[in-house]
Amino acid sequence: MLLIGYLSGRGDKKIHHSMSGYFLAGKNLGFIALFFTLYATQYSGNTIVGYAPTAYRSGFSWIQSVSFMTIIIGVYLLFAPRLYVISKRNKFITPTDWLKYRFNSKAVTLLGVFLMLWGLGNYLLEQLVAIGQAVAGMTGGTIPYQVAVIAFILVMLAYEWMGGMKAVAFTDVMQGLVLMVGILVFLGGALYLVGGNLTNVTTFIMDSEPAKVGVPAMETSINWFSILLLVGCGAAIYPHAVQRIYSAESEKTLKKSFARMAWMPPVTTGLVFVIGIIGISMFPGLNEANSEQLVGMMANEIASINSFYYWVMILFFGGIVAAIVSTADSVLLSFSSMISNDIYGNFINPKASEYRKVLVGKIVGVIAVILLIWIAWNPPGTLYQIFVLKFELLVQVFPAFILGLYWKKLSARPVFLGMLLGAVIAGVMTLTGHSTVYGIHGGVIGLLVNFVVAVGGSVLVPVSAKQEGRADEMTSLKIEA
Repeated sequence: MLLIGYLSGRGDKKIHHSMSGYFLAGKNLGFIALFFTLYATQYSGNTIVGYAPTAYRSGFSWIQSVSFMTIIIGVYLLFAPRLYVISKRNKFITPTDWLKYRFNSKAVTLLGVFLMLWGLGNYLLEQLVAIGQAVAGMTGGTIPYQVAVIAFILVMLAYEWMGGMKAVAFTDVMQGLVLMVGILVFLGGALYLVGGNLTNVTTFIMDSEPAKVGVPAMETSINWFSILLLVGCGAAIYPHAVQRIYSAESEKTLKKSFARMAWMPPVTTGLVFVIGIIGISMFPGLNEANSEQLVGMMANEIASINSFYYWVMILFFGGIVAAIVSTADSVLLSFSSMISNDIYGNFINPKASEYRKVLVGKIVGVIAVILLIWIAWNPPGTLYQIFVLKFELLVQVFPAFILGLYWKKLSARPVFLGMLLGAVIAGVMTLTGHSTVYGIHGGVIGLLVNFVVAVGGSVLVPVSAKQEGRADEMTSLKIEA
């Protein structure tokens, strides 16, 4: 990764002197780089290291992970091609450039920036925790959790500083290939250790923990659909995912990448689910804290089969940790771009040069990582809890994105009030320990209120004919401005 970072940035002045060059790889990512950077970003620490332990604790009801990873692709296709054309025409850098352009409102822009930075901060924290858990589990604690976090963060900062988004995308190609092959070999080794028969695994679970194979309770089923909405709408507007939309070299490349991504949920999340189920048979009775290191524990057992599995597990865990780091650097890159462009460039120093904005983004990124390492030193809950937390507020930006693209009568003030009310409802429910009501997440309840306020307010207080015409022009798909 360090070598790729060095080669990506060597001799290319645009990377360090241009916002588009550093944060969006010059908006010139081809199919291979775009597909793998989307893949390695979406399937990372929370998928490999976090989802298998969740399957271990939840049982067969965690098959829902395949469905919510699939729905993300559907939501992408709802808005990504249209947003790409508009972003290309108007040279967007960050996701909130779209909000600023569409609504011409400082209130909407600043609230959108805050909610997206909240989501990015939580996501980056999740990746730091995943790095420590993965390495500590794989090495049996020989390399401590805290040492792993610091070591890999230094690697991440070094190559991101050298090559920006270009380095991130090229490292993702390497990591994505290792992950795909590694998951298949990992599953093969796990099946070998349990006798090659999933029926025996299921029988063991039925005898020892029948609740994990039983029909889910009604509240669990409702929670399933709540997660579909929360993750489907939230993950599709990850700021770093939106910036990958901006980075595509063409609309055709973008659509082709998403078409291939549609096959990845069963191939990746589905196999990780099976690995977690096998783990119940291999390591019965683990408590919540110990189950978080399940993948590392299983990898140690698989590595002891023979020398082939030993070396593949080393490469696989190298790939896992590299992909976690890669997701972290994508998030950090997006975090830095929003601070430097949306806050520093728009409100603090509007006359700053692009070189200075890039430099400010780099420095702020280092400061943010230091603060998050301090939090990750004693992580607040399991990976899955951290995973859900970030969506509660991030998802409140969704109505502004989608309705703004397709409904020209949408007004800025109702959008702001809807986002604010949705965020307050989701935040209060989370902070008071009532994050779900009958299985429905606070973020989903807030999102429904958000939609009602945005749509209802725009109907009751309609925009002027001039504003409607301007919105129609802004969201048109014509190539010329």
